[in-house]
Amino acid sequence: MLAALADTRVVVLNGARQTGKSTLARLVADGERGAEVRYLDDAAVRAAAHADPAAFVRHDGLLVLDEVQRVPDLMLAIKRVRLF
Repeated sequence: MLAALADTRVVVLNGARQTGKSTLARLVADGERGAEVRYLDDAAVRAAAHADPAAFVRHDGLLVLDEVQRVPDLMLAIKRVRLF
């Protein structure tokens, strides 16, 4: 994951349930200054993502979106947001 983040702005961790994807992402975020983790299992966080997907994905540092599939509109927002 660190190698992918070195040269790619958006990285997707995909795999079977309960294999440590969220744990890995959180560990990487813990090691990055200014990183933020947003858990879309949380109703309030999910509501914010639904309300304004573009604003939700804007962040200057590392941003981890856990359970991103719960708000499909985030995929378009990630694609559209100015990443560089």
